[in-house]
Amino acid sequence: MQRLQKFLRFIKIEHTLFSLPLIFSGAFLATKEPPTVMLLLLILSAATGARTAALALNRIIDREIDRRNPRTAVRELPSGRMNVYEAFSVLAVGIALYVGSAALISPFCLAMSPLPLIIFTIYPYMKRFTALAHFGVGLGLAMAPLGGWFAVEQSLQNLLAGALLSLFTLFWVTGFDIIYSTLDEMFDREEQLHSFTSRYGRITALRISAILHVLAFGSLALLFILYIKAVAALPLLMLSGYLLYLEHKKAGDVELAFFKINAVLGFVILGMIVVGVYFP
Repeated sequence: MQRLQKFLRFIKIEHTLFSLPLIFSGAFLATKEPPTVMLLLLILSAATGARTAALALNRIIDREIDRRNPRTAVRELPSGRMNVYEAFSVLAVGIALYVGSAALISPFCLAMSPLPLIIFTIYPYMKRFTALAHFGVGLGLAMAPLGGWFAVEQSLQNLLAGALLSLFTLFWVTGFDIIYSTLDEMFDREEQLHSFTSRYGRITALRISAILHVLAFGSLALLFILYIKAVAALPLLMLSGYLLYLEHKKAGDVELAFFKINAVLGFVILGMIVVGVYFP
């Protein structure tokens, strides 16, 4: 049990609350007929594997930076509670689960499966040379709704609805990653790591984050107008806008803004799509 708990802490299993609602949102958005239970289970296992691989790559690549940062020095790799060989084992299991699940879904999903892995590998390095690193994080999670969409559609046709949901995710996640970066403003400057917070200061960075969240809501509203159109789903669209506003209202409490509000928001989006698609 202690070893299992160590591995779960290492991959931050609770962060799956961000990606799972999005990948299921993409799947439900793609079809008027609910996906089969088997397909939903394969999507769940693929999402779990991809999330495990993404976190393992991030922790392995950033382990030396994490060791120097007082906030992250307690993590499993920097603290020595896990060695790098164990971390690579977790990475291998995550990739195997993800790619294996993609193969069972379809040859098309298997062919598309390397793309997120490439993004997961590149974005941890971005903070070393560009403040646009936040967009790397956003792009990584933006693969989640597209993954769900592709699992159902099996092609690149009729992609606009899935692309709008992915665009919402890109702006949303990039914005809340900027909020999260305010925790490391001084450390990033000392280490010459790039973020909007270290480059422009906290106030300006939060303004950029707010603009991105306005764009996120705009993408979601456009998705609603073009594809959902259900009056019953309108309160959930409005609630998503309020949660984005609340995230900035509570930006001083990163634990609340980053973890709790965002976890709720993901399920609100899922609810909006399920209501809009199946109860128009």
